[in-house]
Amino acid sequence: MKANRNNLYQHVEFLTQLRPFRNYLNLDSLEKVCDYLKAEFEKYGLVPSEQKFIVRGQEYKNILATYNDDQSQSQRRLIVGAHYDVCGDQPGADDNASAVAGLLEIARMVAEAQPKVDYRIDFVAYCLEEPPFFATPEMGSYIHAESVAEFKDDIIGLINFEMIGYFHDGPQDYPIPGMEAVYPSQANFVVVVGLQEYHDFNHRVYDLMQEGAGIDVQLIDDPRIENLAGLSDQRSYWEFGIPALMVNDTSYIRNQNYHQMSDDLDTLCFDSMREVVTATYKAVVGF
Repeated sequence: MKANRNNLYQHVEFLTQLRPFRNYLNLDSLEKVCDYLKAEFEKYGLVPSEQKFIVRGQEYKNILATYNDDQSQSQRRLIVGAHYDVCGDQPGADDNASAVAGLLEIARMVAEAQPKVDYRIDFVAYCLEEPPFFATPEMGSYIHAESVAEFKDDIIGLINFEMIGYFHDGPQDYPIPGMEAVYPSQANFVVVVGLQEYHDFNHRVYDLMQEGAGIDVQLIDDPRIENLAGLSDQRSYWEFGIPALMVNDTSYIRNQNYHQMSDDLDTLCFDSMREVVTATYKAVVGF
């Protein structure tokens, strides 16, 4: 099953055109995102719900929907996530509208295909990933991870979309000398990034994604880049011993528009995004 390029574009367009920008200070804009997410899940035949939490006296929300929920507390589950807030005043096309678009499109594909899986799939859109909440228990992903931690033995893991839209045929930079000898020289691949501690989960996702993929898929769980591997919501699940990884375009290492006004719709490659989401779908339904 292939992802729909037009759907991805529509989602990113909506998110990047919101004013004021969807940062933690602009509650009305965040509420518009929540309404959009819920409406999309409902359109797919999924039942959305809100996970509300209070930070600094204000209410924020994670938006959730589930496929194949048999109401059993011991049912295995796979979580697919992405954060919808931005850092400061900027459109956040790659960071992280691209990922939200991927999350919604995966949910649509699953709901439409009705795969026969023996686990539930939880789709979660997080708020408060960005500073000043990053790496604190106030992150929306931390709130969600804590809420499911009692079921961690039945959690397959988290596949977190984080910046999946920026690709080009120019050179790819790397944070550590020597990586360029192992990984592609052109910035037109997507990477599965995680901790070596969860190598089995990381490698399973990678294997499912890369077979027959329309884009080059790479795996990095090198201990030397563990600080970089934790630069998104997957870190919250590690706090509770839950396997988690991110699917990523190498973020600011590749994309110089990171956290800038220039991170806008026109900088993204939707053809490549479509292939990333199509490949990830295979992982989501392949366990």
